[in-house]
Amino acid sequence: MVAPLPEISRLEYPAKNQARMANLGRIALQRVFLSGRRHLTCAPIVFLRPIRKKTGAASFVRCTSTSPNASKASDEEHHSIIKDTEQPKGEPTKHEFQAETRMLLDIVARSLYSDKEVFVRELISNASDALEKFRYLTVSDREGLRDPNRVLEIHISTDKQARTLTIQDTGIGMSKEELIANLGVIARSGSKAFIEQLKSKELTSDSSNNIIGQFGVGFYSVFMVADRVDVYTRSSMEDQGYKWSSDGTGSYQIQDAEGVQCGTKIVLHLKTDCREFCDETTVENVINKYSNFIGSPIYLNGKKANIVQPVWLSEPKSVTVQQHNEFYRFISGSYDVPRYILHYKTDVPLSIHALLYFPEGKPGLFEMSREVESGVALYTRKVLIKNKTDNILPKWLRFVKGVVDSEDIPLNLSRELLQNSALIR
Repeated sequence: MVAPLPEISRLEYPAKNQARMANLGRIALQRVFLSGRRHLTCAPIVFLRPIRKKTGAASFVRCTSTSPNASKASDEEHHSIIKDTEQPKGEPTKHEFQAETRMLLDIVARSLYSDKEVFVRELISNASDALEKFRYLTVSDREGLRDPNRVLEIHISTDKQARTLTIQDTGIGMSKEELIANLGVIARSGSKAFIEQLKSKELTSDSSNNIIGQFGVGFYSVFMVADRVDVYTRSSMEDQGYKWSSDGTGSYQIQDAEGVQCGTKIVLHLKTDCREFCDETTVENVINKYSNFIGSPIYLNGKKANIVQPVWLSEPKSVTVQQHNEFYRFISGSYDVPRYILHYKTDVPLSIHALLYFPEGKPGLFEMSREVESGVALYTRKVLIKNKTDNILPKWLRFVKGVVDSEDIPLNLSRELLQNSALIR
């Protein structure tokens, strides 16, 4: 059953002006694709009625969804765990960053990342790691865990009036000592320490394979866009919650807090020139760009934001033609279907999952002659590193669309560029 979408664009022109109507129809579809609706079919509908007192046929374009989950999505209830229940109590204790740490914080906030929007990717990655750590504890050692059966998810909310962006997870949370160790020391990765702890005990798990963090600097990217950051957290092993607060200028405060849920909640008080990040559409576009394939559900203002599955991680034989067609349209922004599909994985010398699509139509002469960036995106552990990656395919194959995912590719500190390594040459 084809479920109709809410009306997006209604085009009303005389039928004789077909060329103009077709152009406007393409513009409308581009708007639909930019809004994240990929599963569409478009059909002309003719109504015999006058337009502006002129008789004749009037043409319309109806955009409808072909996704089997479209009707379910439209009926999905609002779901959010973000509540203003946290109440700090007592006097905060003030802690100073060390001189070297203060200088490094300034470098991270001003010079490390090329795009401000990357902070959303970093916070979601941290939240995903917190969920994976808690998932591991529920399997290995449930003793002492508070609410071990809670749903693991990430919630994001925007508030234009207050100029705030809030992200909250239901993960492992932090104690006071962990707050000081993880947020008071830059370049100390709690995720990396967690993996090393598992290795020292000669333990392996699916959760450790899904850990994203490496360098321990991603959190501090928030100071590119925020005047002040408040962190409310409660460890899954304790009943006491805490508030961590800093303006990124050299010190931070910690105090007890009541009404804190298990997990971590980060409230960003955005700078005036970064108010676009309290707009829902802007944040949704950033999620779709960088973090759409995170394993845990992400809710933006109560609506699920990551609905597309990472097809390239599935077994090639288990992926249907329909799944390939839908995923190809999602990553390429095209309306056609792929002519050829190359789906494979390797283990040595690098662990790689790759999914490449060859478009149905031949590239035009103009398209092949001009300098066009590669259409292959680079991911690591399902997080986008670079949207248009050079050196993966030769330039004469730049019309190929697809995804390459590897957890072994060496990255620079900002996770935006590849390090110069013999493994990738």
